[in-house]
Amino acid sequence: MATPSALRRAILLFLRQAGPTSPDGLAAALTASRTGVLQQLHALEEAGLVSHAREKHGVGRPRHLYDVTADAQDLFPADYAGFAASILAAIESLGGADLIEDVFAARRRQAGERVRARMAERLPPSASLAERVRALAVLQDEGGYLAEALVDEDGTIRLREHNCAIFKVARENSAACDAEITLFREVLETEVVRETHIAAGDRCCTYRISLPSS
Repeated sequence: MATPSALRRAILLFLRQAGPTSPDGLAAALTASRTGVLQQLHALEEAGLVSHAREKHGVGRPRHLYDVTADAQDLFPADYAGFAASILAAIESLGGADLIEDVFAARRRQAGERVRARMAERLPPSASLAERVRALAVLQDEGGYLAEALVDEDGTIRLREHNCAIFKVARENSAACDAEITLFREVLETEVVRETHIAAGDRCCTYRISLPSS
């Protein structure tokens, strides 16, 4: 007997491929009980992953047909990293490494504007460097980097990312990582040194951040 989570997954995959289907149709196709299918359909509907519509067919009560919603798309396989890598390869074929660097520079400027605006919303103008690094770590964490800000007993500040959200791109093109460290220097307006690097085989990316040298 399929577990509830396995049955939910099977329902979503079937609806994605077959389109609107009744509970009876799902039960027959998945060799599951109608009661079990209905329970999982209700759970999926509450989560916003499926919806249903009524369809009249002959005499009697209309039947309910269930289908996946747009919100369910993220549950299905995707290859965004591969797509991004292929786009960069196409850009490089058109303009070489210089064009790739221009693309990442433009992306860095856009990201910088966004990061500065969000940090300004969260921090007062008098915020310390440590507070600004903490705010930046929160933004990076929201972007999937599993980031944190660390302050050692001697006052050394570090930003650590335990995940690279663009690993495949970063591994194949150093311009991505160059743009990241430049972004950090620009938004923090201070010195930033990379100490460890996921793309180079380390477990995390670590940046040591300090006040500008006098």
